[in-house]
Amino acid sequence: MSGAALPPGGEAAVPAQSPRPEPSRPASPRGESLGAEPRWLDAAELDAWKRLVGVMIKLPAALDFQLQRDSDVSHFEYLVLAGLSEAPGRMRRMSDLAGFANGSLSRLSHVVKRLEQRGWVKRRPSDEDGRITVAALTDEGFEKVVAAAPGHVEAVRTYVLDALTPEQLCQLNELSKRILDRVDPGKTC
Repeated sequence: MSGAALPPGGEAAVPAQSPRPEPSRPASPRGESLGAEPRWLDAAELDAWKRLVGVMIKLPAALDFQLQRDSDVSHFEYLVLAGLSEAPGRMRRMSDLAGFANGSLSRLSHVVKRLEQRGWVKRRPSDEDGRITVAALTDEGFEKVVAAAPGHVEAVRTYVLDALTPEQLCQLNELSKRILDRVDPGKTC
């Protein structure tokens, strides 16, 4: 029926002997059935949404570019190294490290393999439970994250923190928490 005009009312004719099934309603991100009419964004909501999307796309790219250029690591690799450097004994369970870095266990596994090849991380069974794998930061890995940190901190200050007043920083923290609570309930960053 491609390209064919629909009858008045916009619906195609359906033979009487085959009842038309009830169309399924789209679901919200939380799985709730949505009403017939979408809750469209008003002008202020659309403007705020577009700006947030711009931040979500451009900020990670800017941080990644700085780290690649200055330290030859991706932003995700830096998060993994930093997460290990901040942990007791400079080691974490792989599942905990994935949560810290906001990545999947599969993605983390690939990244840790690359970091192992560079001599910055080692994986081994946990002392407490041999079924659990932990990642440990090597001395070379610690040196790498310490060398990368000043440039990364300066980029964070330049792109985000220096643009905000102390009050706006508190608001950003609260807004980010509220959004994260809806996107990933129960998880803390």
